[in-house]
Amino acid sequence: MAERDIKVVNIVVSTSLEHDIPLEKMAATLSNTEYNPEQFPGLVIRIKEPKTSALIFSSGKVVCTGAQSMKKVEESIKKIIKSLEKIGIRIKIKPVIKIQNIVASGSVGMDLNLNVLAMKLENTEYEPEQFPGLVYKLAEAKATFLLFSNGKVVCTGTKSEQEVHEALDLLIKNLTHIKKSK
Repeated sequence: MAERDIKVVNIVVSTSLEHDIPLEKMAATLSNTEYNPEQFPGLVIRIKEPKTSALIFSSGKVVCTGAQSMKKVEESIKKIIKSLEKIGIRIKIKPVIKIQNIVASGSVGMDLNLNVLAMKLENTEYEPEQFPGLVYKLAEAKATFLLFSNGKVVCTGTKSEQEVHEALDLLIKNLTHIKKSK
């Protein structure tokens, strides 16, 4: 049996800097930003290290994506606060960071017959002509999996690394149960 494992590939968080942010000034001053207010009210800032992107709104709300650990999330938020200092904005609070979603990818360590799973599991979507993966909503774990026939999986919807691992355990339990019940 191949190795089963899963690792976090993207953490989406939100926070508030509790300060109004002049987005035009940010866009005009900082090179790593994109801002088209006619199309979208937020400014995009790209951070090289750690490689993340954030949406910043004039209200001070921030959505950060791309980090693979909470340590990297915190580094990114610190860099955004440092960028704001360049345009004369001092953030005096320590922003409260809330995880919105974690995306993890890995393997269940076994080949999967997606046709069988589509019939035997609840809450699945499988359209092999359109996409080679099966979508499986695992309600108990508040997670959604994308399953592939080679055993590779993508997990989304969890809010902590522990939840990712618990969801994977539950998934494997369900898959093993179906394999045995053939």
